[in-house]
Amino acid sequence: MPFDWGEFLNLARYLQGNSTVAFSQEAGLRTAVSRAYYAAFCHAVEFARRNLGYRPTYDEEEHKEIRKHLAGKGRANIADFLNDLRQWRNDCDYRPEVANIQFYALHAIERAEQVFAGLGR
Repeated sequence: MPFDWGEFLNLARYLQGNSTVAFSQEAGLRTAVSRAYYAAFCHAVEFARRNLGYRPTYDEEEHKEIRKHLAGKGRANIADFLNDLRQWRNDCDYRPEVANIQFYALHAIERAEQVFAGLGR
Protein backbone atom coordinates (compact mmCIF):
# COMPACT_ATOMS: atom_id res chain seq x y z
CA MET A 1 0.00 0.00 0.00
CA PRO A 2 1.43 3.42 -0.92
CA PHE A 3 2.46 5.69 1.91
CA ASP A 4 0.02 8.44 2.91
CA TRP A 5 2.21 11.56 2.70
CA GLY A 6 -0.17 13.40 5.03
CA GLU A 7 1.33 11.26 7.80
CA PHE A 8 4.42 13.50 7.67
CA LEU A 9 2.23 16.53 8.33
CA ASN A 10 0.68 14.73 11.32
CA LEU A 11 4.16 13.91 12.59
CA ALA A 12 5.28 17.52 12.09
CA ARG A 13 2.32 18.75 14.12
CA TYR A 14 3.11 16.23 16.84
CA LEU A 15 6.78 17.24 16.94
CA GLN A 16 5.79 20.89 17.13
CA GLY A 17 3.93 20.03 20.30
CA ASN A 18 0.62 21.53 19.23
CA SER A 19 -1.13 18.28 18.51
CA THR A 20 -1.68 14.81 19.80
CA VAL A 21 -2.80 13.64 16.36
CA ALA A 22 -1.79 10.08 15.62
CA PHE A 23 0.69 9.09 12.94
CA SER A 24 1.73 5.68 11.70
CA GLN A 25 4.81 3.74 12.69
CA GLU A 26 5.88 3.97 9.06
CA ALA A 27 5.88 7.77 9.23
CA GLY A 28 8.06 7.60 12.33
CA LEU A 29 10.46 5.11 10.74
CA ARG A 30 10.75 7.11 7.53
CA THR A 31 11.48 10.21 9.59
CA ALA A 32 14.06 8.33 11.68
CA VAL A 33 15.95 7.40 8.50
CA SER A 34 15.79 10.99 7.26
CA ARG A 35 16.96 12.50 10.55
CA ALA A 36 19.78 9.93 10.90
CA TYR A 37 21.05 10.99 7.47
CA TYR A 38 20.83 14.70 8.23
CA ALA A 39 22.55 14.28 11.59
CA ALA A 40 25.46 12.46 9.95
CA PHE A 41 25.55 14.76 6.92
CA CYS A 42 25.57 18.01 8.92
CA HIS A 43 28.14 16.61 11.36
CA ALA A 44 30.39 15.60 8.45
CA VAL A 45 30.10 19.03 6.82
CA GLU A 46 30.98 20.80 10.07
CA PHE A 47 33.84 18.38 10.84
CA ALA A 48 35.29 18.81 7.35
CA ARG A 49 34.97 22.59 7.57
CA ARG A 50 36.80 22.72 10.90
CA ASN A 51 39.42 20.04 10.24
CA LEU A 52 39.82 19.28 6.54
CA GLY A 53 39.69 22.64 4.78
CA TYR A 54 36.20 22.11 3.40
CA ARG A 55 34.22 25.16 2.31
CA PRO A 56 30.50 24.49 2.59
CA THR A 57 28.21 25.79 -0.13
CA TYR A 58 24.98 25.14 1.78
CA ASP A 59 23.13 24.12 -1.37
CA GLU A 60 21.89 20.91 -2.98
CA GLU A 61 25.35 20.07 -4.33
CA GLU A 62 26.66 19.80 -0.77
CA HIS A 63 25.36 16.24 -0.50
CA LYS A 64 27.69 15.12 -3.29
CA GLU A 65 30.56 17.50 -2.58
CA ILE A 66 31.05 16.50 1.06
CA ARG A 67 31.37 12.83 0.09
CA LYS A 68 33.86 13.74 -2.63
CA HIS A 69 35.88 15.89 -0.23
CA LEU A 70 35.94 13.24 2.51
CA ALA A 71 37.01 10.55 0.06
CA GLY A 72 39.81 12.82 -1.19
CA LYS A 73 41.01 13.31 2.38
CA GLY A 74 41.37 9.59 3.09
CA ARG A 75 37.95 9.12 4.61
CA ALA A 76 36.31 7.08 1.87
CA ASN A 77 34.60 4.87 4.43
CA ILE A 78 32.78 7.88 5.88
CA ALA A 79 31.84 9.00 2.37
CA ASP A 80 30.45 5.51 1.71
CA PHE A 81 28.43 5.59 4.94
CA LEU A 82 26.98 8.97 3.95
CA ASN A 83 26.11 7.63 0.51
CA ASP A 84 24.27 4.65 2.02
CA LEU A 85 22.37 7.00 4.30
CA ARG A 86 21.52 9.37 1.45
CA GLN A 87 20.16 6.54 -0.68
CA TRP A 88 18.04 5.20 2.17
CA ARG A 89 16.81 8.71 2.99
CA ASN A 90 15.85 9.27 -0.66
CA ASP A 91 13.87 6.03 -0.66
CA CYS A 92 12.06 7.00 2.54
CA ASP A 93 11.42 10.60 1.48
CA TYR A 94 10.30 9.96 -2.11
CA ARG A 95 9.07 6.41 -2.66
CA PRO A 96 5.43 5.63 -1.88
CA GLU A 97 6.38 2.07 -0.92
CA VAL A 98 9.53 1.04 0.93
CA ALA A 99 10.07 -2.63 1.65
CA ASN A 100 11.81 -3.46 4.93
CA ILE A 101 11.39 0.00 6.44
CA GLN A 102 12.47 -1.33 9.85
CA PHE A 103 15.75 -2.51 8.27
CA TYR A 104 16.30 0.98 6.89
CA ALA A 105 15.68 2.63 10.25
CA LEU A 106 17.91 0.25 12.19
CA HIS A 107 20.78 0.45 9.73
CA ALA A 108 20.45 4.19 9.16
CA ILE A 109 20.98 4.81 12.85
CA GLU A 110 23.94 2.41 12.89
CA ARG A 111 25.49 4.13 9.85
CA ALA A 112 25.00 7.58 11.38
CA GLU A 113 26.68 6.36 14.56
CA GLN A 114 29.58 5.11 12.43
CA VAL A 115 29.94 8.56 10.85
CA PHE A 116 30.01 10.22 14.27
CA ALA A 117 32.47 7.64 15.63
CA GLY A 118 34.69 7.88 12.54
CA LEU A 119 34.90 11.65 12.69
CA GLY A 120 34.66 12.14 16.43
CA ARG A 121 32.06 14.23 18.14
